[in-house]
Amino acid sequence: MSWQRGITDKDMHINRYIDHTILKPTTLIADVEKLCAEARQYAFAAVCIPPNFVKTAKSLLQESTVKTATVIGFPFGYSAVEAKIAETVLAMVDGADELDVVANISAIKNGDWLYIANEINHLMPVIKSKHKTIKVIIESGVLTNDEIIKCCDIYGAAGIDYLKTSTGYAEKGATVEAVQLFRRYLPGQAQIKASGGIRDYTFAKQLIEAGATRLGCSASVAIVQGAPATEGY
Repeated sequence: MSWQRGITDKDMHINRYIDHTILKPTTLIADVEKLCAEARQYAFAAVCIPPNFVKTAKSLLQESTVKTATVIGFPFGYSAVEAKIAETVLAMVDGADELDVVANISAIKNGDWLYIANEINHLMPVIKSKHKTIKVIIESGVLTNDEIIKCCDIYGAAGIDYLKTSTGYAEKGATVEAVQLFRRYLPGQAQIKASGGIRDYTFAKQLIEAGATRLGCSASVAIVQGAPATEGY
């Protein structure tokens, strides 16, 4: 999709792109309560929280437009396919609207594309049977361009909703170059989520202009507060 091209500060409304995120292993219920309150205040697209807080977040976000997202196979992606399916089913039972699934990065690095195709082909029917959104995380910062392109081919053909750049746990997070590469090789209907190291409005805007339609951020409030005053929320 190409609506990002030439987008202006005035019509961007960057809050609508943001998945307000907390995924640290020491996350407290109080952290999730604060995250959800901020998400409601700023009308973010979603919150992204650990699976054990999905029920809490869903309850806190009732009667709002904010979606509840969680992670599957996080952060390294090498759980068995069966384990990812179980995590996915439980997350959906708890009320998750969106599933951010970490691909098996080890399989990607080993060029085991049959495994990667098998994994996504088992997950897609489970998620789509409940009409939920799937974002696949491939940790682009540790992949070669050829590996990224192959992922775009496989996941694009599988019909995923979003390809996501990073978990935030690798040394290298989102880059404009990775988003541009995604956009060049993904089919038009597949969207892009950039995440990892997005801490200010300027970088967030660059990622959107490159083709990202979601941003995973923990610094979401600082980003929107740093946006030009003309934008409005």
